[in-house]
Amino acid sequence: MIGSTSLLNEVELLQIVDEVYQNLQLNVVFRINNRKILAGLAEIAGASDKMIDITVAIDKLDKIGLDKVCEELQSKEITDDAIAKIKEVLALNGNNAEKLATLETLFANSEIGKKGVEELRTVFDYLAPLDIKMEVLFDVTLARGLNYYTGAIFEVSAKDAEMGSITGGGRYDNLTGVFGLNDMSGVGISFGADRIYDVMLQLGLFEHIKLEDQVQVFFVNFGEKEAVYCLKILQELRKNSINAELYPDSAKMKKQMNYANAKNIPFVALVGESEMESDLISVKNMATGEQEKMNLTELVAKIKSLKDMMLCEYLNLAGRR
Repeated sequence: MIGSTSLLNEVELLQIVDEVYQNLQLNVVFRINNRKILAGLAEIAGASDKMIDITVAIDKLDKIGLDKVCEELQSKEITDDAIAKIKEVLALNGNNAEKLATLETLFANSEIGKKGVEELRTVFDYLAPLDIKMEVLFDVTLARGLNYYTGAIFEVSAKDAEMGSITGGGRYDNLTGVFGLNDMSGVGISFGADRIYDVMLQLGLFEHIKLEDQVQVFFVNFGEKEAVYCLKILQELRKNSINAELYPDSAKMKKQMNYANAKNIPFVALVGESEMESDLISVKNMATGEQEKMNLTELVAKIKSLKDMMLCEYLNLAGRR
């Protein structure tokens, strides 16, 4: 989102992230901080000139631990008193509102720090009436080492998988200046497609996607006249979100049935001359071998019932993992 400093943009991005991961059925936590808070931290520690060194070190906290972060800060000639103040802030406890209130007190003499607190509080105020499903957590240890961020910064991670951040981004007020476009604020996010894929693979979530994408009913091709008639039925099924397929050629029945078996299609529809005359469809249940005639409305209801049952079974299995 380019061209506006409004914090509503941050909230919109957060809504997008929430919707994406709800659709993917991933349980995630959205961690948020503000670079102005990190600047305020450096200021109250008496090390404003070392802000980049401080943020780069804090960014490694999850990977190397607090002791190693402190060692790195010492190697950058940051004083023990400054490190003690940094550790105090990194150890903040409480809910989002409580942590912001504590920081507001600590930043009594830091205007930039107070500005960061104010911006984050505004974001949380905007979020309050919204139906956000994912956990949104103010994390003062979130630094993101890239120095072009100027305001909100955020990362998303999956709660149920061993993986780093799968989405990240933030506010960058001056980045376009590198390309000759000055005074153009922006905020953005990027989704790590490879990491999201790995997480979903880890959690077995592609089983659900396969369920949704699977062909539910296969139409045998008896010839051109019957195939053209079936196309109208396929169209109606697809309008009802039912995946249907017509064999492209009038091949031998055995070949077509083997094809349906190989693709694990649950129902095979046979529409010949008698079915066309009666406006019915002969439907074979491939699991039981039972075959019955029904109209289009009954076929839609039958397949939707099967999809619902299979989805419930999948969700029950997923819930036990």
